Formats: sequence, C-alpha cells, structure tokens
Amino acid sequence: MNKALAWAGLAIGGVALVTQFAISMQLYLANGRDVFGALGTFFSYYTILTNIVLVLIYLSDILDTKNLALFRLPITRAMMVANMALVSLFVYFVLRHLTVLEGLFFYCDLALHYAAPVLYTIFWFTGPHGALRWTMLPAMLAPTFIYFLYAMARGLWVREYPYPILNAVELGYGQVLINAVLMTLGLSILTALVILIDFRLARRWQPAH
Repeated sequence: MNKALAWAGLAIGGVALVTQFAISMQLYLANGRDVFGALGTFFSYYTILTNIVLVLIYLSDILDTKNLALFRLPITRAMMVANMALVSLFVYFVLRHLTVLEGLFFYCDLALHYAAPVLYTIFWFTGPHGALRWTMLPAMLAPTFIYFLYAMARGLWVREYPYPILNAVELGYGQVLINAVLMTLGLSILTALVILIDFRLARRWQPAH
C-alpha cells in the first residue's frame, strides 16, 4: 500500500509543481520580471519548498539510492506531516480570503495545499513508527526557522515577501516577529501532536509477546 501511495503522491505532487511552475513563471515574466527574479519569487514560497520535499520523500521510497537517504529518516518524514498541516491550515484560514484563483491556478492550489498534505499524512500513517523522541522536536522545527530567516533576508534585499504576515515593509519588524512566534507556537503544537501519534501507532502495531 505504501508504494501505491508513494506513486500517487509523486504523480499528484509532480504534476502540480510542474504546472504551478509553468503558469507562475509565465505570469511573472509577463509582469516584467527577469528570469532570475521570477525564479527567486517562485522558490520563496513555503508551499513550493515543502511540496518539493514531499516529492523527494516519495522518490526515496520508490528508488533505492543513498542520495535520498535523508528523506527516508523518520524525523524528516514526521516533520513534514506537521509542516504540511501548517500549510493547509494557514492557507485555509488566512490566505484563501485574499485572492480569487481561477483556472489552473485554482487546481494547483487545491493540489498543493490540500490534496498533497492529506495524501502525505495517509502515507506517513501507513509507514513504520516508533523512532521519534521528544528531544527531536527542536530539530523538527529548525528547517522552518531557516526558511523564515531566508524569507526575511530576501525581503530585505528585494523588498518583497512571500506572505502578508512576513511583510516587514507594511507591518514593521516588531509585528513580523510576533507573527513568527505565533506560527512557531502553532507548528510546535502540530509537531508535538505528530510525535504523540507516532508513540501511539508504535504501541498499536508492536507485536504481542
């Protein structure tokens, strides 16, 4: 079942990412950006980066290569459950009210923000469990913190931010920091929940002695 889910996730994620890339680059270039500026904008979005990680996780399950070993680690796979939950919740409660999407943009939005997270969560549930520890929680938050630093550094340079809650030009750095703390708290809760679920699933599937 896990292989079938991996293939399904790879197909949905791969098609959605390629389509989103094509239509986004066309739009950015039509609006006057150069190629490097358009690429920088596209890859500044947390949704894009996290969905790329999902595709690599699926590939690591399908291909037996050492180059993808990082994406087979329990900590990596569990971390992404929490991250994708954050993506879905943030888009549903905050971003979906700000822009009306149509055509391929709408379908890519559904695939990357809702279908991909749900499918990946099912994929993770069906995998092995019991390797997580509470001490791993800070490490599971670290990639998102690094993303925050990257987004803020890029914003300081190009005066453009991928999400309204990070827009230091309009909000000021104080409010952005408050927003970041609240998002970190939310991600911490989601990550702790994933660890608890891992504990429960490990006990449930432990062979009886």
